[in-house]
Amino acid sequence: MALAGCDRLGFGPPRPRFRSIDITGVGYARDFRLKDPSGQERTLADFKGKVVAVFFGFTQCPDVCPTSLTELTQVKQALGPDGDRLQGVFITVDPERDTPPILKEYMAHFDPSFVALRGTPEETAAVAKEFKVYYAKVPGKTPDTYTMDHTAGVYLFDPAGQVRLFARHGQGADALVHDIRELLRTAG
Repeated sequence: MALAGCDRLGFGPPRPRFRSIDITGVGYARDFRLKDPSGQERTLADFKGKVVAVFFGFTQCPDVCPTSLTELTQVKQALGPDGDRLQGVFITVDPERDTPPILKEYMAHFDPSFVALRGTPEETAAVAKEFKVYYAKVPGKTPDTYTMDHTAGVYLFDPAGQVRLFARHGQGADALVHDIRELLRTAG
């Protein structure tokens, strides 16, 4: 109890109150190394100084993926001038169909600053394992009409590149705006 009082008495910085799940200090979701549609290899270090929102999905997703990316676009707009300090990163779990041209076109529907990343099937599996993301191919009526089950949520990294939060799908733009503002505020 004495330690909790220190924050109120000004002896320590106030702890942020996040609306997403605080995963600060976990031993996963540390980095990725994948290519963007132009073939440039990207890592978290490329976005240092920004809050990075990492989302796993696929372009033929009928609802969760476009809803999440639209929400991130709304969040960026709601942040006003601080919106430039948010970097959206979409990592495909369907590299078989999500070719670089398809990813480039898909991301153009959301925000031009957001980046789509793609790996080989082996690289995708390794990054998903690092982030503890589940994904699996679900057969369709024909081999080309399969869908993908996958973890739905956004990992938020602070401007220093440390994973801090996991935002569940459907949490809403207001909660994300609040949490991103907190990450930016505590980064200085």
